[in-house]
Amino acid sequence: MKRAYDVVIVGGAVIGSAVAYYLSANPDFDGSVLIVEKDTSFCKSSTALSVSSIRMQFSNPINVRISQYGAEVIRNFGEMMEVDGHRPDLHFHPGGYLFLARDARQVQVLRDNHAVQRACGADVVLWDRDELARAFPHLNVDDIELASYGRSGEGWFDNFGLMQGFRAKARALGAELVRDEVVAIAREGDRVTGVTLASGAEIAAGTVVNASGPRAALVARMAGLDIPVEPRKRTLFVFDCAASPEGTAGVNQGRLPLMIDPTGVFCRPEGRYFLSGSVPDPDPAVDWDDFEPRYAEFEEVIWPALAERSPQFEAIKVVNQWAGHYAFNTLDHNLVVGPHDVVGNFIFANGFSGHGLQQGPATGRAVSELITYGGFRTLDLSPLGYGRVVRNAPFWEQAII
Repeated sequence: MKRAYDVVIVGGAVIGSAVAYYLSANPDFDGSVLIVEKDTSFCKSSTALSVSSIRMQFSNPINVRISQYGAEVIRNFGEMMEVDGHRPDLHFHPGGYLFLARDARQVQVLRDNHAVQRACGADVVLWDRDELARAFPHLNVDDIELASYGRSGEGWFDNFGLMQGFRAKARALGAELVRDEVVAIAREGDRVTGVTLASGAEIAAGTVVNASGPRAALVARMAGLDIPVEPRKRTLFVFDCAASPEGTAGVNQGRLPLMIDPTGVFCRPEGRYFLSGSVPDPDPAVDWDDFEPRYAEFEEVIWPALAERSPQFEAIKVVNQWAGHYAFNTLDHNLVVGPHDVVGNFIFANGFSGHGLQQGPATGRAVSELITYGGFRTLDLSPLGYGRVVRNAPFWEQAII
């Protein structure tokens, strides 16, 4: 017998789980929800392999607002996701982000972005070279003209905990999860009607939500649709430091921020170690199953940049590394959220370009509103809809790491 659900979500990591939670928790939604996830270990998911951080320092006001809501959810996560007396703790570290600029173009970008952030009420300050040196005395700031620092609302947290919290609460509220893989999507004219699973099961669906991360284009093609999202590899390195700079910070009271060097290299504390990475150059699309780390990036790119930025980073050694995938939106580096322009019951929640964890709460809420009410009720994300893909009209985000 063919089973039927009002909403079938393809992908059960943080985005799919957030959509399931917000639908199930919405008193105005009385339908059934099924999450289909082929790997419930999530070991190769972008969620599990990410830097798992949140920032307000974006160039686009919509992205700032999305992160502000994400920060609110993180603060209240235990209470929101309580199940049978258990309140999950995301272990949020309010370390902040620190962007460094050394040339006129980078300085102007920080100033323009800061104006957007402040207009949205974000707690971000600009520092000149002297202020930066006082805040973090171990840094070499001779070439730095301006810095942007998030004083509150920014930091890093438990990535797996965020996903598991959403998923556990959604299931407690009635959403179902099946470990299987969507291999086909049935479509009749301008509507999708259901999905076929690798197990052979056929599931009728009132709405299908594409929450499949870097595989978004593969899922869309099953319905005869397209989305400009491809997997881009990012290698992360955990390193030990012989002379840790943690005790030499000034106003940050011993905790270093997530620092983004003008070279594009970033670094932040990770327990007693440090976590770092960089944007590869070139940055090609990779195979969906290619998770081999680019080992040479550390010695050729990351280590030289960090050693130049601080003498404390001259004597460091890698203790772990892994590669994950960005679900990279090649159009404009922004998420795509909303229905296809023709197939109205196929909903996209894709193309986060490295920001899926921090944007998961707002995206889950937005998709819930679209399905329940036919439009956004809280934060208007319509500029991030699929229509811009059809029009080839980028809605740019400049602050990509």
